[in-house]
Amino acid sequence: MRIRIVDAFTDRPFAGNPAGVLLLDRASPFPDDAWLRNVALEVNHAETAFAHPLPAGGEADWALRWFTPAAEVALCGHATLATAHVLATTGAAHGPVRFATKSGVLVATVLDDGSVTLDFPTAPLTAVEIPPGVAGALGAEPLTTHDTGPNVGDLLVELADEKTVLGLAPDLAALGRYSERGIIATARAEDPSRGYDFVSRCFFPNIGIAEDPVTGSAHTALAPFWSQRLGRTGLTGLQASARSGRVRTELRGDRTLLSGRAVTVIEGELFA
Repeated sequence: MRIRIVDAFTDRPFAGNPAGVLLLDRASPFPDDAWLRNVALEVNHAETAFAHPLPAGGEADWALRWFTPAAEVALCGHATLATAHVLATTGAAHGPVRFATKSGVLVATVLDDGSVTLDFPTAPLTAVEIPPGVAGALGAEPLTTHDTGPNVGDLLVELADEKTVLGLAPDLAALGRYSERGIIATARAEDPSRGYDFVSRCFFPNIGIAEDPVTGSAHTALAPFWSQRLGRTGLTGLQASARSGRVRTELRGDRTLLSGRAVTVIEGELFA
């Protein structure tokens, strides 16, 4: 089987968020979970996507699952974008692709310029009291905190400014107490003329990821959060990890469109 490493939410290698992508050979059930976890651990990127084709005539075209090196996740943006990129560039699929996932049917559309738009459910935000101790664990005082619902599973933490987000050096072990997956730290962009409206960083200790380079699923929460504050449905977010990447968002009620590019950097044979 061919396995690929794809950098997502970037137009150049060695940036954005790398994902493993494995297209399984036939329309059949997934291999057992232990094998999927072992492959993801071997790839050792934030997520590895596994997909197989589904019979024609159903509500979806491909079945899709995502695994970190430590656990399966319910929703992953960058690995979905990476999978759509592989399907398009290899000729395995044409036009919009419907993926059957743990978060329902997700649609990915590859445009003529090679960019990919994902149609994801908008995260339901609920304002919550700032949890005691979260400021010490994060290393900064929150302005507000929001629960992002079951699909995303994070605590969204608004900070004072972009500089504070960029300077975070959190206590990862302590952060794991505050949500199912981890923490999304965000602030308004200091200078929107640089091409982005807000900045974020994502720390996911509970699924084995210290800092995720670029997180599509987090932007299903960031989009409604910042759209409400900035008064626009279309925004661009900069996720300011060491690799960095930009995600274009378009809020459409209970759906959020996430757009970006991807590039395949490694292709090889899986013998296991």
